[in-house]
Amino acid sequence: MNFDTIAAISTPMGEGAIAIVRLSGDEAVQIADRVFRSPGGKRLAEEQSHTIHYGHLIDPETNETIEEVMVSLMKAPKTFTREDVVEVNCHGGLVAVNRVLALLLKEGARLAEPGEFTKRAFLNGRIDLSQSEAVMDLIRAKTDRAMNVALGQMEGKLSKLVGELRQALVETLAQVEVNIDYPEYEDVEEMTVPLMVEKCTWVKEEIEKLLKTSAQGKILREGLSTVIIGKPNVGKSSLLNSLVQENKAIVTDIAGTTRDIIEEYVNVRGVPLRLVDTAGIRETEDIVERIGVERSRQVLKEADLILLVLNYAERLSEEDKRLFEAIQGMDTIVVVNKTDLPAKVDLDEVKELAGENSIVTTSLLEEEGVIELEEAIARLFFAGTIEAEDMTYVSNARHIGLLHNAKDIVDDALAAADAGIPVDMIQIDITRAWEVLGEIVGDTVQDGLINQLFSQFCLGK
Repeated sequence: MNFDTIAAISTPMGEGAIAIVRLSGDEAVQIADRVFRSPGGKRLAEEQSHTIHYGHLIDPETNETIEEVMVSLMKAPKTFTREDVVEVNCHGGLVAVNRVLALLLKEGARLAEPGEFTKRAFLNGRIDLSQSEAVMDLIRAKTDRAMNVALGQMEGKLSKLVGELRQALVETLAQVEVNIDYPEYEDVEEMTVPLMVEKCTWVKEEIEKLLKTSAQGKILREGLSTVIIGKPNVGKSSLLNSLVQENKAIVTDIAGTTRDIIEEYVNVRGVPLRLVDTAGIRETEDIVERIGVERSRQVLKEADLILLVLNYAERLSEEDKRLFEAIQGMDTIVVVNKTDLPAKVDLDEVKELAGENSIVTTSLLEEEGVIELEEAIARLFFAGTIEAEDMTYVSNARHIGLLHNAKDIVDDALAAADAGIPVDMIQIDITRAWEVLGEIVGDTVQDGLINQLFSQFCLGK
């Protein structure tokens, strides 16, 4: 495909040692040549691909020196977009990088849309749609595990498996076509139905294996929404600070210090937590604190994990018991804090109220019990799962939805075969399952969805 030449800043905005402005398209090298001057008078069009060159950017109209740069030259097709790509490495800083971008746009490049470089890689056949989506997963990865899952998807692990499933369905469809073309041969139908059932059963089982990884995969991709709750002044903010290992929350002996919700990402044994410290849930006359308490109640409803903090040095109050009632049926770890103080809480009563939920005792002041809490979190969400380097995780909500859809369609095909429905009718379900699986990798996806997906990417990627 032939596209116009696009340009964008590919590094985060702000001060830094180096920034990169990327060009991609048929005229990328020519545009760079018009503004690049090297000490030896090099012409980029005459240089070898995958080389880097020192020089300056000059405004051709005024002959003004714009910036001192290193220019990376990568010629098609061995580039990310399969187009000519030029990356201008300049000094980091808002003024410097914007001057470089403005010059390239002035010379004929167009400002890239969000995700347009990756979109071109997809449209030019460099990667499929699932690999494209993994690019952003890699950028947003919060833990090593999440990064490994994204890398596996970028390398095509999911694409390969989906390709195998679609191939099995194609083989089934081919056999059905033979049955339709030669209806006079009874033995053809006798062969078709068992083969169709065998292939569809295998596809269903493989989809189910993938879906079993979806809970862990989604956690690794999006993080666990983890809410810390408890009465005021039991140590919720201290727990946040201990897990984050920074003083993100104000810690005082004054009840109600946390007036609003504080959010922070933290890596706990490879599990990314989107940690939320809430205002203490209690009745209060303070209007600001009351707003914080209402927000806390809303966040609680949306949580994946609850960390309920109790005070080791106080008896359980009616307020504590109401919190236990509020989290019934939710994944919860009970944290009994302040074990450095004399014991007053009835741990047997805590165990009874906690039910099957884990209980961890801590003294956050003495930095005791945090390791045990981290282990409890990891066990809760990853205990008993197979973790292998070559395991294919499915983590994207779009992919999970399509896999569920494909499985349901294959189930319908198997039920139809069992009911003795003619094979040409069952063929409709098998074809639809093949199309749905193709949406994962982008083979059968609509243009509107492609545009929507890439619009969510960051500018310059």
